[in-house]
Amino acid sequence: MSSAPRTAFEAMLRRRFLVGGWPWRCLAYLLTAALPLTVAAVPVAVLALPLVVATRRATDAHPAPVAVALFGLLGVVLVAGAGPLIAVPLAELERRRLRLVDVRPVASGHRTVRGPWSWLRTRYTEAATWRELGYLCVFVAVVPVLSLALLLFALLIGAFLISPLLARDGTVALGFTSVDDPWQALPYALAGLVLLPVLPYVLAVVAGAHAAVARSLLRHGPDERLRAELVEVSRSRARLVDAFEAERRRIERDLHDGAQQRLLSLTLQLGLARLDVPADSPAARSVGEAHEEAKRLMTELRELIRGIHPRVLTDRGLAAALREIADRSSIPVTVDAELPDRLPAHVEGTAYFVVSEALTNVAKHSGASEAVVTVRREAGLLTVEIRDDGDGGADPRAGSGLTGLADRVAVIDGRMLLSSPVGGPTVVHVELPCDLR
Repeated sequence: MSSAPRTAFEAMLRRRFLVGGWPWRCLAYLLTAALPLTVAAVPVAVLALPLVVATRRATDAHPAPVAVALFGLLGVVLVAGAGPLIAVPLAELERRRLRLVDVRPVASGHRTVRGPWSWLRTRYTEAATWRELGYLCVFVAVVPVLSLALLLFALLIGAFLISPLLARDGTVALGFTSVDDPWQALPYALAGLVLLPVLPYVLAVVAGAHAAVARSLLRHGPDERLRAELVEVSRSRARLVDAFEAERRRIERDLHDGAQQRLLSLTLQLGLARLDVPADSPAARSVGEAHEEAKRLMTELRELIRGIHPRVLTDRGLAAALREIADRSSIPVTVDAELPDRLPAHVEGTAYFVVSEALTNVAKHSGASEAVVTVRREAGLLTVEIRDDGDGGADPRAGSGLTGLADRVAVIDGRMLLSSPVGGPTVVHVELPCDLR
């Protein structure tokens, strides 16, 4: 093994363990646990006091079940409610102390949030917090016992080593026995010499076990890295949606305030020129054709601007915009939209374009005589349903635009369901997250 050991357990297997720095690192790891243990044990003891009372009540000759249950429940509530406030900072300190006996990186399983209320809400809903609370309970309950056992073992070895000197002045107690003569104490001194090299290995075992428990409970879980990456993907996707919305509005503004106004001015000038040119001259025909072409181009530009983002959607909301689509449709369309409040802009935009594209598909491909658009918002979800009485058999793989609709819905974490049996009817059902907070 040529590489340097990363943990106390790996270091124990090296031949030069006793002459290296790892025994001192293990000792430092165990000694530095005293301060956080003292700081954490006091509030934990206060929080767990009702549990102690419940345990003592339960062992009485005539226990009161109601009182035992109430004290036990109170203790659980206090530990679960306030324990994370102790466990989270302790876990951060323990991750740093862990480097003494485990050089492998240990990443926290917590998400980064801002603001005290967001911090509390996030921490109490994370699995990492409750693992850290479990570590706090183990730390407070087990570490004192192990530390006391190690201290007694070290004191016993020390007593063995100096027992011949102490026995010259009288009887010496050596734990399980006593000696009153230096010659009687000599075998114990030899045993102390034998056990002295064992002490660093015992320290390494205890420190390594403590570190293994800490590492398993204080690092991110197997799914938390993937979850964090998915959260970041969702946030970046939301940023892309916002950037697209801002760019769309810029294009709409430039077309409306720039190109459309210049085209309108050109149309007016051509109209005035048409009046000034003699009606029977060749120039009148050319100017008239240019004037008509300018008016057609004006109409197309208005349709283009409306397609980018209709003004009625911005000014009056989704329900009014959908009724405008229905009025322009080549087949009768009934709109049933009950939306008492305005929705987020990206939700309104997505719902509008879904309905617009779906009705275009209905008019082009279905052979339907009518369609119904139903919109509802319930429990943070906007549902949009487009139903027609056409021939059915719609297939997203046939290039009907349904795949594009599904992709657009997925951008804001929505989903689209399609039912289109041969012979009809065809139903496009869309669900969009819609949180108004």
